[in-house]
Amino acid sequence: MSVSHSWRTPFVVILAGCAIALIGFGVRSSFGLFLEPMTVTQGWSRETFGFAMAVQNLFWGVGLPFAGAMADKFGAVKVILFGAVIYAIGVFTMTVVDSPAGLVLSGGVLAGTGIALSAFTIAMASMARVVGPEKRSLTLGLGTAAGSLGQVVFSPLSQGFINAYGWSTALVWLAAALLIMIPLALCLPGDPTISKGEKSNQTLANALTEAASHRGYILLTVGFFVCGFHVAFITVHFPAYIRDLGLDPAVGAWSIALIGLMNIAGSLLSGIAGQRYSKKMSLSVIYFARAVVITALIMLPKSELVIYLFAASMGILWLSTVPLTTGIVAQVFGVRYMATLFGIVFLSHQIGSFIGVWLGGRIYDQTGSYDTMWIAGIVLGVIAGFIHLPINEKPLTRLSQSAAAAN
Repeated sequence: MSVSHSWRTPFVVILAGCAIALIGFGVRSSFGLFLEPMTVTQGWSRETFGFAMAVQNLFWGVGLPFAGAMADKFGAVKVILFGAVIYAIGVFTMTVVDSPAGLVLSGGVLAGTGIALSAFTIAMASMARVVGPEKRSLTLGLGTAAGSLGQVVFSPLSQGFINAYGWSTALVWLAAALLIMIPLALCLPGDPTISKGEKSNQTLANALTEAASHRGYILLTVGFFVCGFHVAFITVHFPAYIRDLGLDPAVGAWSIALIGLMNIAGSLLSGIAGQRYSKKMSLSVIYFARAVVITALIMLPKSELVIYLFAASMGILWLSTVPLTTGIVAQVFGVRYMATLFGIVFLSHQIGSFIGVWLGGRIYDQTGSYDTMWIAGIVLGVIAGFIHLPINEKPLTRLSQSAAAAN
């Protein structure tokens, strides 16, 4: 079956995939804005909220390899349809729970599972299948940029809803927005075997064995842990950190939005860099740069200008790791089981997210400061920069053979 023989042209698939990324990631990125109003209203500690969000990240990470495997077997459409419903139920249920356990179940387990099943990475795998290898990195950059645009849109929108209607009603609106992903998912190709310029008879078991024995895949998986640690900690705790500095809460909302805005450029530049230069070297540069930016935040006086400069700089480096990381997976192993293989890499990312979110709340409750977390972010950034250097990003021999057979 060819994508070009149906109304699901590459343009339609890419447009729908970008819209799914925009909504799904946009809603997810706004949760940090609810930390302060929810904990004050419910009388919870920041660790309580942080733990629920950490569980969400963990279930997102654990669920994604299974979601990817289901998408690779049954197609992305069915998986995203189901995931959007679960995601919306989880967000809506956050409005009616009145205990920490209820928050963990709704905002943690249900929302995390829904995010995994409707993940923008699954949509991006569908996007990667409808273009040739020469356009793949840029296409993945577009998908990541769309997720960042969602952050730009939903952060101020969510803060506006919170200010106007309260946090509970704001969550109801976000849950309704998630249901828009249902018709968008129907625009993706239903056949998981579609792959432009590549033909593979490989089984999932063989693909998993092949990846497990590849040193570069292991290093990529370990390094992505650091990305999760950085991104999740900042997403959830940065708005509260800004309030602790005595700045207006709106600065926190606009900072998260600015991160997303700048990451649109960062993701596109990352996709372009992945087409022209070494993906592993680009990843190393990004992680080293993150360490430098966090160091600058710690050392400079805390003003609105410094906060916005940090947000802009971190935004360039934010999800610019995703096109390069997914690009290496597709470049080395092909796209047939890309959703599954990247899902496993992403699990490492989400373990880092779990630790970043939970530990951030834990350390703050014990010390009244986030300084230890910022220092940890610097150290991990440097480590990740070195971890990516030895990765062998050359395509496996069987890919050139299958490409020749497909032609």
